[in-house]
Amino acid sequence: MSSASGILTAAARLETATVPPLENGDRLTRAEFERRYHAMPGLKKAELIEGVVYMPSPVRFRRHSQPHVRLATWLGVYESSTAAVGLADNATVRLDLDNEPQPDLVLFKTGTPDAQAAISEDDYIDGAPELVVEIASSSASYDLNQKKGAYLRNGVREYLAWVVLEERLVWWRLDGGEYVGIAPDEGGVLKSMVFPGLWLDVPALLRGEMRAVLECLEKGMSLRQSS
Repeated sequence: MSSASGILTAAARLETATVPPLENGDRLTRAEFERRYHAMPGLKKAELIEGVVYMPSPVRFRRHSQPHVRLATWLGVYESSTAAVGLADNATVRLDLDNEPQPDLVLFKTGTPDAQAAISEDDYIDGAPELVVEIASSSASYDLNQKKGAYLRNGVREYLAWVVLEERLVWWRLDGGEYVGIAPDEGGVLKSMVFPGLWLDVPALLRGEMRAVLECLEKGMSLRQSS
């Protein structure tokens, strides 16, 4: 290593060491939030919601990790069979100057005139994805309160939340500046209004029957392709 590069490396370490760490409840601008986040390379997740920093606690298996994987599997199958869509897991989303969440999952349109989000030059999602998915423990979670308000105001067209402890899923769509619940059909299947064929068999999902969940999705996609 040259002496010049060694000096640069030492300077970078000094700069990182002098950046204050992120703390739960901090009120920050988006620029300052990103500066502190970048200075904490070991940090797995932090979000800026309405100008306030949220740093979730360690992830539990039944309350978050397992539901997350199941919804990611469902969306991954859809993304693999659908043109002009992107799927991301825990990606940073720059919604506005006060909101930079890290949703559990997002599905968004790509390369179409009505696409709302784009990938920035520094590889973040800029703008509102068409669908945001979150796993929440209960109705008291900030996912269903502060974050929901931020998603609504920024034009996220659909928001799906799995409220694990209450054993229910809610799927809202943007309608006239408000979120309106999407009603399930007689079989308990929820259907996206934005992504054709994106069907979710809620009773099967809650029972942990992923084969039935994917069969329902395949049916939705087949009808989409034949219409």
